[in-house]
Amino acid sequence: MLDSEIRDNAEAKRYELPVDGEIAVVTYNLSPPNLMITETLVPEKLEGRGIASRLAKHVIEDARARGLLILPVCPFFAGYFQKHPEHADVVHPTYRQILGLQ
Repeated sequence: MLDSEIRDNAEAKRYELPVDGEIAVVTYNLSPPNLMITETLVPEKLEGRGIASRLAKHVIEDARARGLLILPVCPFFAGYFQKHPEHADVVHPTYRQILGLQ
């Protein structure tokens, strides 16, 4: 289920989640059918609250709904997929192999 507080700012090529006057973001490059996730940034004062994971879940569901394959260049996303292999279906096959999600 998509998180209604997270928005895809396509012009800036990033997903945004405003929290307590700060904005956590996931930056990307879109070249259908591929969605390359390049960086996840959570302001320091928001760390430790599960915000990056909340963003990851939203991005994964959005990619799935749009028929996109994720290229997790971002270290956080690569690690997230390794911890949550049940989402391997949205990972590009090359990255599945690299991350051991076979």
